[in-house]
Amino acid sequence: MELAHSLLLNEEAYNQLGEFQRAEFIFEWLQFLEKLLPADIRENQKKLVEQLTSLLNNSPGPPTRRLLAKNLAVLYSTGDTFSVYQTIDKCNELIRSKDDSPSYLPTKLAAVVCLGYLYKKLGRILGNSFTDTVGNVLKAMKNAESQGRYEIMLSLQNILNGLGAAAIPCHRDIYKAARSCLTDRSMAVRCAAAKCLLELQNEAIFMWSTDLDSVVTLCFKSFEGSNYDVRLVVSKLLGTILARALTSKQITGKTCAFFDVMELLGTGFLRGSCGFLRASGDMLKGTSSVSRDVRVGVTQAYVVFVSTLGAQWLERNFSAFLSHILDLVSQSHPKAVQSAMDAIGCRRCVSFILRATVGGLLGEKAQIAAAKEICQAIWKLKKVVDAAISDGNLETKINTTDVTASQHVLVCALQELGSLIHGLGTTAAPLLQDSSTGVLEAVISVILHPSISVRLTAAWCLRCIAVALPSHVSLLLDRCIERLSALKSCPEAVTGYSFAVAALLGAVKHCPLGIPHGKGKVIMTVAEDLLCSASQNSRISLQRMQAGWLLIAALMTLGPAVVQHHLPRILLLWKCIFPSSPKDLETEKTRGDAFTWQVTLEGRAGALCAIKSFVSHCAGLLTDEVVQRLLPPLPSAVDLLTQLSSIYKSYGNSLKTPSTVYRQKLYELLAVLPPKAYEGDFSAILKELVTDLTATDSQIDASAFLLPSLCHENDLLLLGPLLQETDHRFIEEQLLLGNSIAGGSLEYDPYSIYEKFAKGDSVPKPLPPALSVISAASRLFGVMFSHITESHRLQVLEQLLNSIKQTKGSRQQIVQLHVVSAFSTSLKHLANCKGSLGSEEVRRSALMLVMGALESNNPLLRCAAAECWARLAQVVSDSAFTAGLAQVSFDKLKSARDVVSRTGHSLALGCLYRYLGGISSTQHLNACVGILYTLSQDSTSPDVQAWALHSLSLIVDLAGPLYHVHVEPTLSLVLMLLLSVPPAYAEVHQSLGRCLNALITTLGPELQGITAVSALRTSCLLGCAVMQDNPDCLVQAQAISCLQQLHMFAPRHVNLSNLVSCLCMNLCSSYLLLRRAVVACLRQLVQREAAEVSEYAVALVKESKEDFTPVLSSQPVFLADVNIREIGLEGALLGLLDKELDPRLCQDIKETLTHMLTSMAVEKLSFWLKLCKDVLAASNTIKIRPETAKGDDVSVLTSDSDDRFHPFRNPRWSTRVFAAECVCKIISQCENAGSAHFDITLAQERKQRDSRDDFLVLHLADLVRMAFMAATDHSDQLRLSGLQMLQIIVRKFAAVPEPEFPGHVILEQYQANVGAALRPAFAPETPPDVTAKACQVCSAWIASGVVSDLNDLRRVHQLLVSSLLKVQAGKEAQNEQYNESTSTMEVLAVLKAWAEVYIVAIEKQKNQCDAHKHSLKIVNSSEESYRDVTFSASGLLDLVQADLGTLSKLWLAALQDFALLTLPPEYASQLPAEGGTFYTAETIENARPHYYSSWALILYATALWLTSTGFIVVDPDEGVTNLSRPVTPTTMCQDSSTRPLVKSPEDVNTDRFHLILGISVEFLCSPGSDAAMENIIACLHALQALFDVPWPRSKIGGDQLGVELLNVLHRLILTRESPDIQLAALEVVRLILFAAQEHVKEKRRSAEEKETLPEFGEGKDTGGLVPGKSLVFATLELCVCILVRQLPQLNPKLTCSPAVPPGKHLLLSEDGSRLVAAALVILSDVPAICSPEGSVSVLPTILYLIIGVLKETAVKLRDGQLPLTVAASLQALKGLLSSPMARAEKSQNAWTDLLRSALVTVLDCWDQVDGLLQELDEISLLTAITVFVMSTSPEVTTVECLQKRCIEKFKTTLDSKDPLVQCKCYQLLHSIFQHTNKTVSYPYIHSLAPSIVGKLQETEKAKPENAAELQVIQEGIKVVTALTAAAEEQHRAHLVACFLPILISFLLDENALVSATISAKNLHEFALQTLMQIGPQYSSVFKKLMASSPTMKARLESAIKGNQESIKVKTTKHAKNPGKSSSIQLKTNFL
Repeated sequence: MELAHSLLLNEEAYNQLGEFQRAEFIFEWLQFLEKLLPADIRENQKKLVEQLTSLLNNSPGPPTRRLLAKNLAVLYSTGDTFSVYQTIDKCNELIRSKDDSPSYLPTKLAAVVCLGYLYKKLGRILGNSFTDTVGNVLKAMKNAESQGRYEIMLSLQNILNGLGAAAIPCHRDIYKAARSCLTDRSMAVRCAAAKCLLELQNEAIFMWSTDLDSVVTLCFKSFEGSNYDVRLVVSKLLGTILARALTSKQITGKTCAFFDVMELLGTGFLRGSCGFLRASGDMLKGTSSVSRDVRVGVTQAYVVFVSTLGAQWLERNFSAFLSHILDLVSQSHPKAVQSAMDAIGCRRCVSFILRATVGGLLGEKAQIAAAKEICQAIWKLKKVVDAAISDGNLETKINTTDVTASQHVLVCALQELGSLIHGLGTTAAPLLQDSSTGVLEAVISVILHPSISVRLTAAWCLRCIAVALPSHVSLLLDRCIERLSALKSCPEAVTGYSFAVAALLGAVKHCPLGIPHGKGKVIMTVAEDLLCSASQNSRISLQRMQAGWLLIAALMTLGPAVVQHHLPRILLLWKCIFPSSPKDLETEKTRGDAFTWQVTLEGRAGALCAIKSFVSHCAGLLTDEVVQRLLPPLPSAVDLLTQLSSIYKSYGNSLKTPSTVYRQKLYELLAVLPPKAYEGDFSAILKELVTDLTATDSQIDASAFLLPSLCHENDLLLLGPLLQETDHRFIEEQLLLGNSIAGGSLEYDPYSIYEKFAKGDSVPKPLPPALSVISAASRLFGVMFSHITESHRLQVLEQLLNSIKQTKGSRQQIVQLHVVSAFSTSLKHLANCKGSLGSEEVRRSALMLVMGALESNNPLLRCAAAECWARLAQVVSDSAFTAGLAQVSFDKLKSARDVVSRTGHSLALGCLYRYLGGISSTQHLNACVGILYTLSQDSTSPDVQAWALHSLSLIVDLAGPLYHVHVEPTLSLVLMLLLSVPPAYAEVHQSLGRCLNALITTLGPELQGITAVSALRTSCLLGCAVMQDNPDCLVQAQAISCLQQLHMFAPRHVNLSNLVSCLCMNLCSSYLLLRRAVVACLRQLVQREAAEVSEYAVALVKESKEDFTPVLSSQPVFLADVNIREIGLEGALLGLLDKELDPRLCQDIKETLTHMLTSMAVEKLSFWLKLCKDVLAASNTIKIRPETAKGDDVSVLTSDSDDRFHPFRNPRWSTRVFAAECVCKIISQCENAGSAHFDITLAQERKQRDSRDDFLVLHLADLVRMAFMAATDHSDQLRLSGLQMLQIIVRKFAAVPEPEFPGHVILEQYQANVGAALRPAFAPETPPDVTAKACQVCSAWIASGVVSDLNDLRRVHQLLVSSLLKVQAGKEAQNEQYNESTSTMEVLAVLKAWAEVYIVAIEKQKNQCDAHKHSLKIVNSSEESYRDVTFSASGLLDLVQADLGTLSKLWLAALQDFALLTLPPEYASQLPAEGGTFYTAETIENARPHYYSSWALILYATALWLTSTGFIVVDPDEGVTNLSRPVTPTTMCQDSSTRPLVKSPEDVNTDRFHLILGISVEFLCSPGSDAAMENIIACLHALQALFDVPWPRSKIGGDQLGVELLNVLHRLILTRESPDIQLAALEVVRLILFAAQEHVKEKRRSAEEKETLPEFGEGKDTGGLVPGKSLVFATLELCVCILVRQLPQLNPKLTCSPAVPPGKHLLLSEDGSRLVAAALVILSDVPAICSPEGSVSVLPTILYLIIGVLKETAVKLRDGQLPLTVAASLQALKGLLSSPMARAEKSQNAWTDLLRSALVTVLDCWDQVDGLLQELDEISLLTAITVFVMSTSPEVTTVECLQKRCIEKFKTTLDSKDPLVQCKCYQLLHSIFQHTNKTVSYPYIHSLAPSIVGKLQETEKAKPENAAELQVIQEGIKVVTALTAAAEEQHRAHLVACFLPILISFLLDENALVSATISAKNLHEFALQTLMQIGPQYSSVFKKLMASSPTMKARLESAIKGNQESIKVKTTKHAKNPGKSSSIQLKTNFL
């Protein structure tokens, strides 16, 4: 293939190839040429033209001829055009040729295509030659076959496109030709003709003026017998022409045009294609019905017509349009709705038109206006109906027909109104509040309409309103129940209102806020009342019976929480409705008449339905006991089933429907019950099922309903677009169903009104009973078949086979269809439960059954049978049987010649592979592939080709690695067919696409390979290119998904820019599946290469302005090239998301955008924020409430709503919500990207450096603005998103300082906006979930500390105060609109918000107190500074303090509720019967999640509050609180009679203490893996706060509780890695230990007073510790866990022996160091709670750990700092060594021994490995030795050998070269020399003092060079000074005499002082000061020395003199400038 990549065709290579490879080679070359061509090719043009024209004679295939023509056209348009006429002549010649042989046909077609492209590209350059060309082409068309006609039409379209207005002379001729083709028998030709006419109408004015009528009639004719593609393109033609007629007539000034145009369309809708005037005989007789194809086509044309005119036109003309559309189903055209079938079909069409135009085109404001119009229409009809009903004249009969005729209009209007409001969601609130429109009144008034379908649709409309506006559910329910009770005796009212109540109950599960629990009781009472009173009045007994059961069935959807209270009554009613014994049933039969039977059957069907609803919605209540109570009536229900036929015979036709419905409902119930429940009745039920399935009187072909669910979804693709998902599925469905049924409709089964909607469908569409009973029967058969015995199975199968044999013709097919669907269902069940089918006979019968269906004429049945065939093999799972099945198919395929059996069996072969994971025999695979190869090349039948190729694709996909041998031949076959099958056979191309896709998947990652695979890869890419060029959209979709696969496996080889351009072109295709493929592909591409995809999309639009028109679409998608150019691909996708209605596609678009955002938002920040802002601002119609104090701030936010060009017009609320979520994601992306996004100074600096940089903080104003717009919108969802966004902004930007105003933060300027955004959320009518979210934002805002001025803070604070008042008002003031659990949610949100504010206030206060203490240490300032510092914290605390009394009670009450709710289920009986303080007993389950989300902060706040009062304050009115409910924890689990009236404060505190402790321990014992970090931390903080005060510590100190708590914390530390959690836990451990210490001290103190001295502390007299009981053991366990996790080397097991040579030292992370330090602090405190013996047993462990940490972490740091862990271990060591236990008599000896060993260990650290010496930190180890020397009793360290080693260490260190080390060493010696005990200090002095003095003497010669050396000398001087002081009298003089000369030698004379270094000067001053101190102390020695050495004296005197002078100078300077130093001091104060 590489040889094909040259400018000229490589003829040498070409001639060596075989025929098929040539075709491939040519296509590859043409593709390469297409990429090259725009280049300059003058010198090669002639040769190229020759090569290309010669290819015309090589009979090129369809894709090749198109590419050839394109290349020729481009060649001429870029090169010279002189030879173009020759080329045109040559083409014309080829066309004229008389050769009609099939082999010559491709050449002719290629010539036709060439002409089209040449004229398209060159247009008018070609002068007048076109008349001959067009004439020639039209002449050729007269005897062309369908392929020819197809290509000629497309070619003419291209010619017209290129010539424009110049082609006028030929218009009429072309028009004539296209007319005939528009009704051609070939569908592809019709499509091509429509495209040609669409091009023609651009210039041919006559088409939409004089000839308009005939064009319209022609289109109607074209719709007859059409397929989906034809309807799509012809409706586009029709709609466009009519829109053109309308707009152009408006220009010429005729006004009645709109009605004329609508009249034309209406005629087609109502009369079809039989013309306007020629009313045929049928029409006059009134029997003809419009063909459905035409009606569906016209419906689509209506939509195109409106879309073409646009949204604004529709807004202006909506009322006229609406009245016309509704008129289509009104009584003025009785023919259209003469039968129920027609009526349902027409209603669907009208609904579709309204949905597609009103729902798809209009923005939210316009939709509200449209809803008002629809309401007016409903009112008008209502008046007509009222007049007709009240008019009691003799003509009433006529009027009732009027009434029924208005029903269809009402149904359509109500459906559209419901859908509109449902789509608008809460943005529809203003519409419902508008009393002039009266939406609710209108809908409720039609509930009494005489027609049942209107009543049902009105109920459904109410349901939509309820789902959209959850706040209305309760009110509507009340209203309907009230009317139902009031109008109990009116039949219409009983059914109408019961429908409405049922519909509203069905809506509740879509409303998260629910309805009050009590409504269930009311409804149950009404239902019981209706059922009991049904028999009182025979006129309405039927309605009451139906209504009662309907209400009960709907009630079940509320779920177990509501139903369990009414279950006993429901079960009783269920038991009573059926006769209790067979005898009673017999007597019933003898008694009744037709009417009573009708009532009985209705009632029983209702009861069955209610129980089915119970089983499916309340599975939780189905205990064994309940099931037992459900069973008794079943046998009698089945008995009645068996008697039905005889009852029906006795009482005639009126019972037909009720008995069918009864059957259906019984079957449906049995199918959901466990089969064990009705085992006894199996045979009776099966008999009835078989009868139903094989009933010969059923005429309806139900295949379209029964079978699709039984076929595999991939196989349905074979059956054409009708079974696939399309935008027109809603109306196209009726064409699928044959003529006897139009589809489902609500009136067929009122019980469906409360069920969940089917996916994507709006109104439920139950099928007619006759069909529903079949599908229910086949489902039940499926369930039962797997449970019956083998002999019974055989019997049933034979019976079914016989019944198929006995029927003939179309009836036989229907029976066969029922039987196959039932049997297929049973195989599915058997496969699921891994059952077996049975013996040989059963298998044989099964095989016979399926085999018959495999050769049925109905393709859908064949498809289902093939699936069944494969399932049969799966269930039998025996390889011999499977091979047998395959053999049957092989034999059939070899012998059969008919299409039916060849398609059926070829699919069966593919399906066999599906369930057997590949039949692992290669011979079998080879045979299958061989046969399918042959079939797929059978060009006589495209169907056989399509099915065979589809089957082949299944085998490729499922055969796995076995298929590798066949990949190459299969790929060649696919390519050959792609290049040769005519484009009209789209189904073959689609199957080829599936094959190619499967092949790419099979090759997988191998496609990246270089050598062997590259040819295969090229072939795959070639195949994709051919498919991309195919005119069929579904083939293009296949091409895109193939390229997507290729891109996944071999991304380097897919040309991304071509792929992206292809995707952008098809982004708005009118084919749903193509749009899905495009977005799915984009979703994958942007995960890897978002930036490239985005750039290519924009580049593509810029390059090809003229070419880029996205594929024309009948669904008006807002995407023009200007858009991608301005708002990029991202903006285009957002626009598409807004218009798209398909949920799956919307989800994919969202994911694509999210991927693009995560990879690009930070780089393209402004772009993304602008996009989101445009979407959010597009609907910005905020009315600011006038009461805002700072109105001007807010008005800034709303000034931007002028009507200039806006990329998004009126986006839907769901799109706006998505945009708000995007903003939140952008913020989190920026957070990961770097700190500059949240630091304005840094951001501005970097922006100045590089203007392309962009940072989030620079867009803060926009962010706040967007959050504000969203938070104040009409849509509740958007308000929630807006508040969420605001919360994130506050959290992230709270700390960003404002550089221009130091001390302020950047968010402060937006406080008015924040206040204004929050205020509406606290309005009384706001839903609780919005208020709850707003509370979180309030607390975040107050806690953030953005606003320091209390008056400004009060605005937001006031909102929280108002909600607190609401909470105090208690249950009495609860909202009646929603479920009680919502008030729980709101209350807890308020309490949590207050808790957060209180916690922050306390924390701030604590921090400031610490800061204050710190500042006091620095400077003893006056009170003012303290007051300044604490102002804001105490201010915040003051705000809370006012309400703290109330809050604390409410918090305690909430915690008490939470404690009750966390009890395990077995304690359920102990819960208070009436519920808790904030939840009711009935809504306990719904309330739980709210408690779980808020308890932690409340717990922490409560603990802080109790701590702040020190557990001392107890409310005086604790018993009688001033709240309306008992909130003290004293009420816990007690009932009022046993409660003591007053509790002592001690008891109250104990209760509170246990409440907090209990909740914490319960939670920390097992926080779920999903438990939020903040909950765990809050809980630990609460425990810290609790143990911060003495009283709670006293409770836990001596108690086993402490040990339990430690065990819980240990487990927490093991399971949670987070350092924050571990540190918080360690702090709690420390406090528990402290409590134990206090307890032990207290006990020791009291024992001393009593003078009894038993041992206190753990370990008693023996020193033993009991694990599980011992606090010490638990503490050690926990600390070891922390230490070993951070420093694994501490674990002797890990390192195999206790004396490990240390490995490399680890530098711990900061968190790790903090954890280790905290653990060491705890360790050193442990001995304090042991008895002396106990302390001895734990000491070795503690010493090992402390010294271990020291050893492992003592590493030198650069700046001489001590690592945190080292400091902590030294501190711990010191604490441990100074423990009183070391000196207690019982433990002293043991301690001394152990401490000596520890010292040895420390000393050994030096001697381990010389190599490691350099990194070990000597200072740390020396410090440790010093700690030992200073803190232990002398006998530990004065042992000679130890002392010697210690002194040795100091010696070595003194000689260190490092001044830092020397300096530290001097400091340590300084402290040792001053030790009070001489036995300790003297040896050190004797050994080390001489060398120190010696060192100082050396310094005389070498003066210090730098500060470090200076410090060493100073420390040396200090040490010698200390020595002098410590020396005994007799030696002191000698010492001083040595010391003074050294000091004097450091002094400099005046001259030297000037030039000396800083270090020397400083040394001079320091020596002088020391001399001044020492001189007076030892004056005698001093004087002697001075006298003996005059030079010294002189030196000293001059130094003193110099010093005095410098002091004078300083004081005079100071006097001049007194204020300066103080100001500096203040500054440093705050550092």
